[in-house]
Amino acid sequence: MVGRATMVEMAKGVPHAPEGPYNVSRPSHFANRDAKSFGVAIDRSGAVHYMGPDLFGDHIITLLGRDVPDSYLAELAADGVSYVVAETADFDVGKLLDVVNRELGVERIVLEGGAATNGALLAAGLVDELNFIVAPALEARSGTDSVVEFGTDGLAGKVELSLIECQTLGHGMVNLRYAAAKPRP
Repeated sequence: MVGRATMVEMAKGVPHAPEGPYNVSRPSHFANRDAKSFGVAIDRSGAVHYMGPDLFGDHIITLLGRDVPDSYLAELAADGVSYVVAETADFDVGKLLDVVNRELGVERIVLEGGAATNGALLAAGLVDELNFIVAPALEARSGTDSVVEFGTDGLAGKVELSLIECQTLGHGMVNLRYAAAKPRP
C-alpha cells in the first residue's frame, strides 16, 4: 500500500474520464476479484490516473474520499481499476481496508508509503510491524524526507515499538524489525 504521492510517480497516467452521463457504483467497485496480488493506493481526492488495471503485476485498488466525482470513478472503472469510496467525511482507512478484506479476503498488507501515510496508519493502529533496513550511507541534506511523520505532535503516546529482531544483511546493512502497538494504559 502506498499513498497518493508515491502512486502518482508509479502510475504515470493522465486524466481520461469517459463521456458522461456516468453510471458508477458507490461505495465500491471490484474489477478483478480473482487477482493473485493487489496494489493498494490511498488517494482521498482522486488525483491519480492509471494506464490500466495493474501496476507491476498487482491489480490496483484505490481507497478514495467521499467527495470524488463520478467522472473519476467512471475513469477507474473503464480502466479496470477497483476502488472503495469512503461513505463519510472522516476517511477512515481502517473501515476501507475492512471492505477490501471482506470482499477480497486481503488480510495482510505491506505498507510502503511516504512519511505522512506511514504516520497516519501508525497513529490509527493499523500497523503491527515496522521493518527498517539501515544502510551504511548518510543523506544528511537539510529538508530530506523522513520515514514517519504525523503532524506537530508526532506519535508520542500513540505508538509503542518493541524490537523483534536485528538481522545482519550483506554490504554492512541491518534489518531492524519492531512490533508496533498502542501504548498500554
